[in-house]
Amino acid sequence: MNEVGIGILGGGYMGKAHAVGMSAVGAVFNTSLRPKLEMVCARSKESAERYRSQFGFSRATADWQTLVTNPKVDAIIIATPQETHRVIAEAAFALGKHVFCEKPLGASLEDSRAMVAAAEKSGCVNMVGFNYIRTPASQFARDLIASGTIGDITWFRGEHTEDFLADPQSPVSWRTTGMANGTLGDLAPHMINGALALIGPIHRLNADVQTVHAARPGGTVTNDDHAQMMCRFENGAMGQMYFSRISSGRKMGYAYEITGTKGALRFDQEDQNALWLYRMEGPESKRGFTKILTGPAHPDYEPFCQGPGHGTGYQDQIIIEAKDFLTAIALNKSIWPTFRDGMEVSKVVACALASATSKTWQDVANF
Repeated sequence: MNEVGIGILGGGYMGKAHAVGMSAVGAVFNTSLRPKLEMVCARSKESAERYRSQFGFSRATADWQTLVTNPKVDAIIIATPQETHRVIAEAAFALGKHVFCEKPLGASLEDSRAMVAAAEKSGCVNMVGFNYIRTPASQFARDLIASGTIGDITWFRGEHTEDFLADPQSPVSWRTTGMANGTLGDLAPHMINGALALIGPIHRLNADVQTVHAARPGGTVTNDDHAQMMCRFENGAMGQMYFSRISSGRKMGYAYEITGTKGALRFDQEDQNALWLYRMEGPESKRGFTKILTGPAHPDYEPFCQGPGHGTGYQDQIIIEAKDFLTAIALNKSIWPTFRDGMEVSKVVACALASATSKTWQDVANF
């Protein structure tokens, strides 16, 4: 089996998740390429060394350029703040290295476009970290829609709601500074990507954003607490989306409802191993939503567990991402979601911000 040297930039929440994912993916999916954790980069030498020891990397550094230029690092995972994504990705592509970048792709649409250009010029594998759409249940939802099980899609409702800043006494932090780190810039991309994956491109939209807690202990909030949009998809379906970091009681409210001419689907990430399916079949007295528990018959489930209903979790989504990234490298061909797919999400975010500012409908194609 061939080894591929992995370098991870960032050792915190997502850095750890990706390190664990790369450590486990070979055993779970029996991948043809086996990752080797070569180097981790963090903000200080002390934290980098701590991550190296904890996660099993061969070496550590506090300089991202040292990691990117290391000849033993064949592919990198960017799990740093989004304002750093562009410069790191461009440097890696210039050296012919494959890149996996956490969402959102760039801190702005301009950054995203530049990253796509660098990726496609290099010919290297590129992928964006939209993990929630990779659950077996959501992959199955995509299959059901593509097969026509619920007919032509007429309506979509999606949300990404959490409550980590619901308390107005929570202090200011990097999350409360700059629109790129606000709800529309940071949380919304996951559900926007989900909508694009499930329903298709968005034609036009009308959005609104709001800062509910403008002052917090330690300073002033300079970005949005929640946002909403109405949209019309290119296939004619209507849509609504809501995003919030102040949604009291919601811990991982990545949820959607989809209505079609022959049925409907419902999903909620807080119950990520279940998909609800309604079919317009049989007598009315026997119709109703059916709860489908994911199992070995659903995408990417069986490698984790042979028991239906036993379930997968958050870390398993990251392992599935690792499998997809390694598969792309082995094939030397980028697979969904690529940097270009990430840029399409950035376009929708930019369009939504313009709509909220102008208080008018905006066409995504203009961005």
